[in-house]
Amino acid sequence: MDIFSHLIYGFQVVLEPINFLYCFVGVFIGTLIGVLPGIGPVGAMSILLPSTFGVSPVTGVIMLAGIYYGAMYGGSTTSILVNIPGEAASVVTCLDGYQMARQGRAGPALGISAMGSFIGGTFSIIALMFLVYPLAEIALKFGPPEYFSLMCLGMTIVAYLVKGSLIKAVIMAIIGLTLGCIGTDLISGKLRFVFGVSQLSDGINIVPLAMGLFGISEVLTNIEKPLKRMIYETKIRHILPNLEDWKKSLGPIARGSIIGFFLGILPGGGSILSSFVSYSTEKRISKHPEEFGRGAIEGVAGPETANNAATGGAFVPLLALGIPPNVIMALLLGALLIHGVAPGPMLIIKHPDVFWGTIASMYVGNAMLLLLNLPLIGIWVKLLKVPYRILFPLILLFTLIGAYSINNSTFDIFLMIFFGIVGYLLRKFEYEEAPLLLAFILGPMLEQAFRQSLIMSNGKLSIFFVRPISLGALILSIALFISTGITVFRKARKEVIKYGQKT
Repeated sequence: MDIFSHLIYGFQVVLEPINFLYCFVGVFIGTLIGVLPGIGPVGAMSILLPSTFGVSPVTGVIMLAGIYYGAMYGGSTTSILVNIPGEAASVVTCLDGYQMARQGRAGPALGISAMGSFIGGTFSIIALMFLVYPLAEIALKFGPPEYFSLMCLGMTIVAYLVKGSLIKAVIMAIIGLTLGCIGTDLISGKLRFVFGVSQLSDGINIVPLAMGLFGISEVLTNIEKPLKRMIYETKIRHILPNLEDWKKSLGPIARGSIIGFFLGILPGGGSILSSFVSYSTEKRISKHPEEFGRGAIEGVAGPETANNAATGGAFVPLLALGIPPNVIMALLLGALLIHGVAPGPMLIIKHPDVFWGTIASMYVGNAMLLLLNLPLIGIWVKLLKVPYRILFPLILLFTLIGAYSINNSTFDIFLMIFFGIVGYLLRKFEYEEAPLLLAFILGPMLEQAFRQSLIMSNGKLSIFFVRPISLGALILSIALFISTGITVFRKARKEVIKYGQKT
C-alpha cells in the first residue's frame, strides 16, 4: 500500500462523524483560545484532557491537535486588532499587524495571516507525511535499549524548554521524575512513595497534574495582571489581499513554511522561535527594511506562516520517536499513553488509524480554520470584549468538573487544586513547569526501558553501547547536554565580568 492509499485511509478515519465533529470542536476551541489573551493552548489542552477519555484514542488526539494548531490561527486576530498576542507565537505579528490595522488595512492583514497559516500548515503536513517510510524502516530495529537511549535524549530537551535558569530546570525535572515514581512498581509490584495514601497506588494521574500546573495557575497568574484591551475600532473590509499584497507575501510565505517546519522538529524550537526567525529573515533580506514595524505585510505573512508550519514539524519527533519537542507535545504524549497508545517507531505499524487519522485531520482542520477565521472575524472581535471576571470563573468550573470526572473522586479535585497552587508559586519564583511535566511523562518510560534492558543483558550496562542506534542516541544526548552547559557557563561568565566592571 503506497503513501496515498494510507492517506485515503486516514481521510476515511477522520471523516467518520464522531472524528469530524471532534476535529471541528478542536479547531474552534483552539481559535477561541488563540483569540482570548491569557489562556494559551497548554492550559486549554490540560483543561479539556478529561473530555477525551470517553472516546477512541484517534478521536481524542484529533481534538487536542486541533486545539494546538487552531490557537496558532486565532492568536493573530488579537495581535492585529488589539496589539496583544493571544498566543505567545503571535508576539511578532503585533509589530506590523497592528500598524496595518491603524492604517485601515486590518482586512488584508487578517486575510494574509489566515492564508499564510493555511499554506504553512498544509506544507508541514505534506512534509510530515513523506517522512513516514524512512521512519517505518527504523521501527523494526528498536528494542528496550534503544527506547532507553531515546528517553535520555528526550530528557535533554529539558535544557531547551527553559527560558531562565538551567539549574532550576534540572530541579524541576528531578521533581517530575520523583512524582513519576509514585505508585505501583510495574516489575516488582510493590508500592512506592504512597505514604499510606491508597488513592496514590496507581500513581499520580497526568490530568490533575497538568490541569493544576497549567490551567489553574494560569488563571491565578492572569488575575494578578489585568489586561486593558483597547480594540482598534475600524471597519474590517477587503479581507482578501490584493495582487500587490500577494507579490510581497509569496516569498515570506514560502520561506516561513520551510523555516517553521524544520525549527518545529528541533527540541525547544517550536512556533515561537520559528516566528522570530522568520521575521528577522524577512527584515534582513528585504530591500526596504525600514518599513518593518510600520505596517509591512511581509512582517505578518512570514511569521504567521512559520508558526503554523512549526506545529506540523513538532509532530515528527513525537509520532516517530515518542519524544515530545515541547510541552504541548508532552501533553499529547500523555493523552496517548492514557489510551494505551505508545507513540514511537511502532506507532505506524500498531496504530495506523491514529497516525494516518491525525495527519488527515490536520488537512481537514486547516480547511476548517480557513473558513472559521475569514468570515467570522466580527464574532471573534466581539469575544474579545468578554470580561475576565466572567471568563476565569467558568474556566475554573470546567477544571473542577474535568478533574472529578476522571475517577469520580474528590481526591483528584484536591490534587488538582494542590498542583494549581504549586504551579502558581513556581511561576512567582520563576521556576518553569514544562520540565516537570516532561520528566513526569518520560520518567516511567525511561525506567521501564532501563530495567528491561538490564534483564535482557543479565545486568550488564554494555547493552546500551554495543547497539548502534542506542549508542548514537546516547552520544547525541551527551553532546547536547555539554553544549548547553558551555552556553550557560559563557553567559554566567559574561555577567560576572560585567558585574566586576561596574564595581
